[in-house]
Order: sequence, then structure tokens, then C-alpha cells
Amino acid sequence: MAHVLFVCLHNAGRSQMSRALFEHAAAGRHSADSAGTTPGDRVHTEVLDVMLERGIDLSDRIPQKLTTELAKQADFVVTMGCGDQCPYISGTRYIDWQLPDPKAQAIDAVRATRDEIKHRVDKLVAELDVS
Repeated sequence: MAHVLFVCLHNAGRSQMSRALFEHAAAGRHSADSAGTTPGDRVHTEVLDVMLERGIDLSDRIPQKLTTELAKQADFVVTMGCGDQCPYISGTRYIDWQLPDPKAQAIDAVRATRDEIKHRVDKLVAELDVS
């Protein structure tokens, strides 16, 4: 079982969608968490809406701050726009996903980001399943 940490700036959009879609795709075979370098107060409304379209309710999720401890627990850290603010942990595999921040974006743009995340998450889970 692998543990993946999804990280973005505010833990209110990309990383929250990534974690939820990963947990759904992995179905207990792998685990995930998410965090932000400067966490927001809540998950973006646009993100809540597009995830509900897929039957995933994120309304109870609270953005959390990225810590070295969270990063140390991960086998893989997937970063999305946090740059040098993400701690580097030796022995941990890092993957960078260049994805637009969904904050204040039109709903169609947020859907496109969600669908791109789903595609990447499905690929990551498939890779973890065979390793």
C-alpha cells in the first residue's frame, strides 16, 4: 500500500480534488492526504460543485497546512504549483502536475481541471497497483 500526499498552495482546490479522486480510484488499496503551503479557509465553492457532479461531497473537508511530518509519511508527493515551498524529503518520490488553480474560474474550466486530475490520478493508481 502506497501513501500519496497531494500539495497545492491553498489546499482548497486541486489538491482536494486529487485526494478525493485518488481515494475513489484506489478503493482502499492505497491511501492519500492533501495539504497546502498557505491553506485557505475552506474548499473553493466551484470545486465543491464540480465534485458533487461526480457524487463526491467535499463539504466537510478543511484545508490543512503542509508540514514536514505530513511529507515524511508519504511515499509520493504530488505538487501542484507550490514550487520551492514544498519540503524535500530524501527517499520520497516527487511528481509535479502543472494544473491551473480553479479558484474563481468558470465552472467549465473547473470541470476541465477535475477531468484532467481524474485522468492523472487513474494513471497513478494503475502504476501503484503494479509496483
